[in-house]
Amino acid sequence: VLVFYFVMIFSDYTGYPFPTAPPVDPFAKIRVDDCGKTKGCFRYGKPGCNAETCDYFLSYRRIGADVEFELSADTDGWVAVGFSSDKKMGGDDVMACVHDDNGRVRIQHFYNVGQWAKEIQRNPARDEEGVFENNRVTCRFKRPVYVPREETIVDLHLSWYYLFAWGPAIQGSITRHDIDSPPVSERVVSIYKYEDIFMPSAAYQTFSSPFCLLLIVALTFYLLMGTP
Repeated sequence: VLVFYFVMIFSDYTGYPFPTAPPVDPFAKIRVDDCGKTKGCFRYGKPGCNAETCDYFLSYRRIGADVEFELSADTDGWVAVGFSSDKKMGGDDVMACVHDDNGRVRIQHFYNVGQWAKEIQRNPARDEEGVFENNRVTCRFKRPVYVPREETIVDLHLSWYYLFAWGPAIQGSITRHDIDSPPVSERVVSIYKYEDIFMPSAAYQTFSSPFCLLLIVALTFYLLMGTP
């Protein structure tokens, strides 16, 4: 009788499965509404673009003794940020997020030697995560603000020019960046100052310079007034 009663009770609940935890997003989307407030951001591309539509996007924010970086670019290969004492490539500490042949996004550490990047085994990145979706490489990682004196790893409490680059990868190895002159921060960047900086890509720079605006005004005036 007890067995029959147990079977009857169990059968009454077979239509009501035990509750399960909601699915966990493996990669939280980058929030751009925090830019200039709780984190600093750089956007390169179309005016008004965000982390999912800019040609290149980077954010940084301090978390305790670390700096958290978020990078995203319109590429199926790699996206990187370099920390430089000038605006030129060479002698730079570089963090890159690389999409490999297995579909994973790995965070790697490089040092620019002249015009090429040498991978450095000592990698300061931690809490790494990355994803390749919609033909974009996106990643997030932390690295310490202070590090022991090391040629290939800079102290982030100091201000540096930020070099922005992205490009294709072959079998998980980075190749030359997509554009001949990748964007660079106009001035040195301090991790203690949060700004939201937009840099128009080449396609949107044509009519943005003062010279071009002056030329357009002059041409319009000439057409309206007519020739003598």
